Amino acid sequence: MREIELRAAIREGLAQEMRRDETVCLVGEDIARYGGILGVTEGMLEEFGPERVVDMPISEAGFAGMAVGAALMGLRPVIEMQFTGLLTVAMDPLVNTGAKARYVHDGAMSVPMVVRSPHMMHGNAYMSQALEAWFAHIPGFKVVTPSTPADAKGLIVASIRDPDPVLFVEHEDLYATIGPVPEELFTAPFGEACVRREGVDVTVVAWLAAVPAADAAAGELAAQGISVEVIDPRTLVPFDSEAVLRSVRKTGRLVIVHEAVRRGGFGGEIAAMVAGSDVVSKLKAPIERVANPGVSVPHAKHLNRAVLPDKDDVIAAVKRTLGS
Repeated sequence: MREIELRAAIREGLAQEMRRDETVCLVGEDIARYGGILGVTEGMLEEFGPERVVDMPISEAGFAGMAVGAALMGLRPVIEMQFTGLLTVAMDPLVNTGAKARYVHDGAMSVPMVVRSPHMMHGNAYMSQALEAWFAHIPGFKVVTPSTPADAKGLIVASIRDPDPVLFVEHEDLYATIGPVPEELFTAPFGEACVRREGVDVTVVAWLAAVPAADAAAGELAAQGISVEVIDPRTLVPFDSEAVLRSVRKTGRLVIVHEAVRRGGFGGEIAAMVAGSDVVSKLKAPIERVANPGVSVPHAKHLNRAVLPDKDDVIAAVKRTLGS
């Protein structure tokens, strides 16, 4: 199978679905003539024209509200928010209109809209925010977190076809990741985790850029005789609880890794789910969470090490669960 970058996989999924469904359109800042500040929508204007690939002014609340209205009227808009921090500007139309439409209209209306939210974790305090837990808390929103090129393509297509709003989180550090991706149009399932590496000693659950960090840690630990199972949930809402519970029943130990702030992060939800299940009696050690300790991400790259979890942090957490 041919291998392509994650950013190219998203672009291919968008283009193939736009060819199939004329109601799909792209809106956002710098997505048309510029091709997206991170290059994801490059070439889309030339193929689909300015009526379906539309540059927006710097008014996130304005074009988010417009997209909600367009979705209610039968289109399937895909918004690019440019950076995750800009979601805060558009919370009212997304949360109070888009996410609530199906409920308040008793199922008679839906908002088939995708909000693409690129993570920039090595930039500045404004754009380097991980806010997926916010949207996981909102009834009506689905939250998608791909970490491989194949998942990125399959999940962006599934997100577009979904009848409800979807937050599609993309990580800047993963855009250049290369992996096998089918050329044909396909969808990846929501709520179905992937076991990235099998193991028997410790379960590590991670998403987005934490997945390669966890996999690298597992590879290093394997050389020391420690077998780590790495689970990538792929979507946080819906969440594949059974995949995690099944793994922890086997290993008896759990480490959760994410770049979001630990306090209020989705890792706490996973820990609570495990603690409230029959699996809690199988635990051989306290659950470990590896995350941002609760500070803004520094602009200086050499300071990121103190804030964002990496391979060494995962290794240390795994060894703590083993009592070593």
